[in-house]
Amino acid sequence: MLRWTLIFLVIALVAALFGFGGIAAGAAGIAKILFFIFLVLFVISLISGAVRR
Repeated sequence: MLRWTLIFLVIALVAALFGFGGIAAGAAGIAKILFFIFLVLFVISLISGAVRR
């Protein structure tokens, strides 16, 4: 999931570089959502790993 976040971040940066503001904003928004989902899943996996031990 972190890979998809980085892909959308690169798409947003390239789109912003070429002046496509709407596409850049959309890709950045998707990247932000995916990053927060990744963080939540990461914290859940850390907690479940600590509970199992």
